[in-house]
Amino acid sequence: MQERYTITAIVFHWLIALLIVGAFIMGLVMTDIAGITPTKLKYYSWHKWAGVTVLALAALRLLWRLTHAAPPYAATMPAWQKGAAHGLHGMLYLLMFAVPLSGYFYTLSAGIPVVYFGLFQLPVIIAADPVLKPVLKAVHYWLNMGLAGAVVLHLAAALKHQFIDRDGVLKRMLP
Repeated sequence: MQERYTITAIVFHWLIALLIVGAFIMGLVMTDIAGITPTKLKYYSWHKWAGVTVLALAALRLLWRLTHAAPPYAATMPAWQKGAAHGLHGMLYLLMFAVPLSGYFYTLSAGIPVVYFGLFQLPVIIAADPVLKPVLKAVHYWLNMGLAGAVVLHLAAALKHQFIDRDGVLKRMLP
Protein backbone atom coordinates (compact mmCIF):
# COMPACT_ATOMS: atom_id res chain seq x y z
CA MET A 1 0.00 0.00 0.00
CA GLN A 2 1.25 3.49 -0.80
CA GLU A 3 2.42 5.81 1.96
CA ARG A 4 1.69 9.10 0.17
CA TYR A 5 -0.91 10.48 -2.17
CA THR A 6 -0.07 10.29 -5.87
CA ILE A 7 1.17 13.38 -7.68
CA THR A 8 -2.11 13.42 -9.62
CA ALA A 9 -4.15 13.46 -6.40
CA ILE A 10 -1.96 16.23 -4.97
CA VAL A 11 -2.35 18.36 -8.11
CA PHE A 12 -6.14 17.87 -8.05
CA HIS A 13 -6.19 18.77 -4.33
CA TRP A 14 -4.30 22.04 -4.72
CA LEU A 15 -5.97 23.16 -7.97
CA ILE A 16 -9.39 22.62 -6.44
CA ALA A 17 -8.35 24.25 -3.15
CA LEU A 18 -7.04 27.36 -4.91
CA LEU A 19 -10.14 27.63 -7.09
CA ILE A 20 -12.45 27.22 -4.09
CA VAL A 21 -10.64 29.91 -2.10
CA GLY A 22 -10.57 32.22 -5.13
CA ALA A 23 -14.26 31.66 -5.94
CA PHE A 24 -15.21 32.18 -2.28
CA ILE A 25 -13.32 35.49 -2.07
CA MET A 26 -14.68 36.55 -5.46
CA GLY A 27 -18.21 35.76 -4.25
CA LEU A 28 -17.77 37.96 -1.19
CA VAL A 29 -16.27 40.82 -3.21
CA MET A 30 -18.75 40.75 -6.08
CA THR A 31 -21.83 40.72 -3.85
CA ASP A 32 -20.55 43.83 -2.03
CA ILE A 33 -20.36 45.87 -5.25
CA ALA A 34 -23.39 48.14 -5.42
CA GLY A 35 -25.54 48.17 -8.52
CA ILE A 36 -24.73 46.51 -11.80
CA THR A 37 -21.34 47.57 -13.09
CA PRO A 38 -18.99 46.11 -15.70
CA THR A 39 -16.62 45.09 -12.89
CA LYS A 40 -19.37 43.30 -10.99
CA LEU A 41 -20.50 41.46 -14.14
CA LYS A 42 -16.89 40.45 -14.86
CA TYR A 43 -16.49 39.11 -11.30
CA TYR A 44 -19.74 37.15 -11.60
CA SER A 45 -18.44 35.55 -14.80
CA TRP A 46 -15.12 34.66 -13.18
CA HIS A 47 -16.94 33.28 -10.15
CA LYS A 48 -19.12 31.06 -12.34
CA TRP A 49 -16.15 29.88 -14.40
CA ALA A 50 -14.30 28.95 -11.22
CA GLY A 51 -17.38 27.09 -9.94
CA VAL A 52 -17.81 25.09 -13.15
CA THR A 53 -14.09 24.30 -13.14
CA VAL A 54 -14.25 23.15 -9.49
CA LEU A 55 -17.18 20.91 -10.38
CA ALA A 56 -15.34 19.35 -13.33
CA LEU A 57 -12.09 18.89 -11.38
CA ALA A 58 -13.99 17.47 -8.39
CA ALA A 59 -15.59 14.89 -10.69
CA LEU A 60 -12.19 13.95 -12.09
CA ARG A 61 -10.70 13.89 -8.59
CA LEU A 62 -13.48 11.60 -7.37
CA LEU A 63 -12.92 9.24 -10.31
CA TRP A 64 -9.20 9.23 -9.52
CA ARG A 65 -9.88 8.57 -5.84
CA LEU A 66 -12.25 5.69 -6.63
CA THR A 67 -9.52 3.99 -8.66
CA HIS A 68 -6.52 4.89 -6.45
CA ALA A 69 -6.59 4.14 -2.73
CA ALA A 70 -5.63 6.88 -0.30
CA PRO A 71 -2.70 6.20 1.99
CA PRO A 72 -3.74 4.72 5.35
CA TYR A 73 -4.04 6.87 8.44
CA ALA A 74 -1.16 6.63 10.90
CA ALA A 75 -1.40 3.56 13.12
CA THR A 76 -1.03 5.81 16.16
CA MET A 77 -4.01 7.95 15.18
CA PRO A 78 -6.95 7.43 17.56
CA ALA A 79 -10.04 5.81 16.07
CA TRP A 80 -12.21 8.88 16.70
CA GLN A 81 -9.77 11.04 14.69
CA LYS A 82 -9.80 8.52 11.83
CA GLY A 83 -13.60 8.63 11.86
CA ALA A 84 -13.63 12.43 12.01
CA ALA A 85 -11.13 12.67 9.16
CA HIS A 86 -13.14 10.23 7.06
CA GLY A 87 -16.35 12.16 7.74
CA LEU A 88 -14.73 15.52 6.98
CA HIS A 89 -13.30 14.24 3.70
CA GLY A 90 -16.77 12.96 2.75
CA MET A 91 -18.27 16.34 3.62
CA LEU A 92 -15.64 18.14 1.54
CA TYR A 93 -16.41 15.94 -1.47
CA LEU A 94 -20.15 16.48 -1.04
CA LEU A 95 -19.72 20.25 -0.80
CA MET A 96 -17.33 20.41 -3.78
CA PHE A 97 -20.31 19.20 -5.83
CA ALA A 98 -23.18 20.86 -3.95
CA VAL A 99 -21.77 24.41 -3.92
CA PRO A 100 -21.21 24.79 -7.68
CA LEU A 101 -24.45 22.97 -8.50
CA SER A 102 -26.43 25.22 -6.16
CA GLY A 103 -24.82 28.26 -7.79
CA TYR A 104 -25.65 26.90 -11.23
CA PHE A 105 -29.31 26.35 -10.30
CA TYR A 106 -29.46 29.75 -8.59
CA THR A 107 -28.17 31.41 -11.78
CA LEU A 108 -30.66 29.52 -13.93
CA SER A 109 -33.53 30.40 -11.56
CA ALA A 110 -32.57 34.06 -12.10
CA GLY A 111 -33.00 33.51 -15.85
CA ILE A 112 -29.29 33.93 -16.59
CA PRO A 113 -27.49 31.30 -18.66
CA VAL A 114 -24.01 30.13 -17.67
CA VAL A 115 -21.54 30.56 -20.53
CA TYR A 116 -18.26 28.85 -19.70
CA PHE A 117 -15.31 31.13 -20.54
CA GLY A 118 -17.50 32.71 -23.21
CA LEU A 119 -17.06 29.52 -25.26
CA PHE A 120 -20.23 27.52 -24.72
CA GLN A 121 -23.46 27.73 -22.80
CA LEU A 122 -24.21 25.11 -20.20
CA PRO A 123 -27.61 23.46 -20.56
CA VAL A 124 -30.59 25.34 -19.18
CA ILE A 125 -32.25 22.57 -17.17
CA ILE A 126 -34.62 24.69 -15.10
CA ALA A 127 -36.65 27.70 -16.13
CA ALA A 128 -36.35 31.12 -14.55
CA ASP A 129 -38.32 31.04 -11.30
CA PRO A 130 -38.66 34.17 -9.14
CA VAL A 131 -40.00 32.06 -6.23
CA LEU A 132 -37.15 29.54 -6.34
CA LYS A 133 -34.42 32.17 -6.86
CA PRO A 134 -34.21 33.47 -3.24
CA VAL A 135 -34.33 29.91 -1.90
CA LEU A 136 -31.45 28.83 -4.12
CA LYS A 137 -29.55 32.00 -3.27
CA ALA A 138 -29.77 31.13 0.44
CA VAL A 139 -28.88 27.49 -0.21
CA HIS A 140 -25.83 28.54 -2.23
CA TYR A 141 -24.75 30.99 0.48
CA TRP A 142 -25.09 28.53 3.36
CA LEU A 143 -23.44 25.69 1.46
CA ASN A 144 -20.54 28.08 0.86
CA MET A 145 -20.35 28.92 4.55
CA GLY A 146 -20.39 25.19 5.34
CA LEU A 147 -17.60 24.61 2.82
CA ALA A 148 -15.57 27.46 4.33
CA GLY A 149 -15.98 25.89 7.78
CA ALA A 150 -15.02 22.44 6.51
CA VAL A 151 -11.94 23.87 4.78
CA VAL A 152 -10.87 25.59 8.01
CA LEU A 153 -11.30 22.31 9.93
CA HIS A 154 -9.36 20.44 7.25
CA LEU A 155 -6.54 22.98 7.40
CA ALA A 156 -6.46 22.91 11.21
CA ALA A 157 -6.29 19.11 11.23
CA ALA A 158 -3.52 19.08 8.62
CA LEU A 159 -1.51 21.60 10.63
CA LYS A 160 -2.10 19.66 13.83
CA HIS A 161 -0.85 16.43 12.29
CA GLN A 162 2.09 18.19 10.69
CA PHE A 163 3.33 20.07 13.75
CA ILE A 164 1.91 18.47 16.92
CA ASP A 165 2.60 14.93 18.10
CA ARG A 166 0.10 12.50 19.68
CA ASP A 167 0.82 13.87 23.17
CA GLY A 168 0.05 17.44 22.13
CA VAL A 169 3.69 18.49 22.07
CA LEU A 170 5.09 20.64 19.27
CA LYS A 171 7.17 18.41 16.98
CA ARG A 172 10.79 19.23 16.49
CA MET A 173 11.04 21.19 13.24
CA LEU A 174 14.72 20.71 12.50
CA PRO A 175 16.70 17.46 12.50
